[in-house]
Amino acid sequence: MRKSIRIGDGVADFFGTHDQNVKYLESLLKVQVHLDRDNITIDGDDDHVQLVERLIEDYGQLRSEGVKFSNGDLKSVIRIISEDTSQSLRGVVSTVMQVQAGKRSVTPKTLNQKLYIEAIEKHDMVFGIGPAGTGKTYLAVSMAVRALLEKRVNRIVLTRPAVEAGERLGFLPGTLQEKIDPYLKPLYDALYDMLDVERVDRNLERGVIEIAPIAFMRGRTLNDAFVILDEAQNTTPEQMKMFLTRIGYNSKAVITGDVTQVDLPFGKMSGLVEAERVISGVEGTSFIHFNDRDVVRHPLVQRIVRAYETYSNQAAKQQTLHFNEPVRTEPAGDA
Repeated sequence: MRKSIRIGDGVADFFGTHDQNVKYLESLLKVQVHLDRDNITIDGDDDHVQLVERLIEDYGQLRSEGVKFSNGDLKSVIRIISEDTSQSLRGVVSTVMQVQAGKRSVTPKTLNQKLYIEAIEKHDMVFGIGPAGTGKTYLAVSMAVRALLEKRVNRIVLTRPAVEAGERLGFLPGTLQEKIDPYLKPLYDALYDMLDVERVDRNLERGVIEIAPIAFMRGRTLNDAFVILDEAQNTTPEQMKMFLTRIGYNSKAVITGDVTQVDLPFGKMSGLVEAERVISGVEGTSFIHFNDRDVVRHPLVQRIVRAYETYSNQAAKQQTLHFNEPVRTEPAGDA
């Protein structure tokens, strides 16, 4: 299908610097878009051509109403709409939440990231499950920082399991905290990216922000807190149950993990896997699943995640075929 539409003032900006936005749109929806003076021509499948036409029309109307877009914001919205074609540009712009977390302004870049942020706003307990690079931890920390700055909670508690916090750590020099800190570094990094170093350190000293291994959660009740459990695939079922029952009044919990990267001893059930089976559907909880399309790191990371998923699926099929093979028995020999 080919469609030619006349454009109004400012719509040419939709193409972006060096046509980056349109090239991105073409790669996502497999269409071809051409600008010729006052007309835009769109070639491709009927549904995608109509979607691009709606995008451009909405863009023109929003621009006339004074809405401004950066190239990055527009590309994020385009990506969200490409994943859910029932969405409109106006609808996504009105519902996508820009999270102002200290010195950072964070905007969801994929549909699942958008759903994740919305779930954290609406529910007391949210699970973000998916591969590395999908923004699970970073978005959760940004929501925690925003809640703290807006005084909706009194403190932030960040925790992770230290899988090797046994014999191996025991031989390392330093205090227990110094031994555990390397496991918690990703949480420190996210905080320092959003708040000044001095402010983070001051809040750590005052206990307004606490970063600790999950073993330190036992026996506590966490009221007025935004609690994040990171790398939850490496919790045991006992640790996960202990953590989930720590949540007190006016508190919110976000649990993140990647069930394809479990580092527990062979044969040990992941607490995250069990939790999804046990409490999925419980009122007040929400599970958001990310996939390779949500990876927002280097494009190579997305391809690596996809390759591993393909490999795992093929290995599972081969294992199933192996177990389903009939057992052959040799005929008994003569006595």
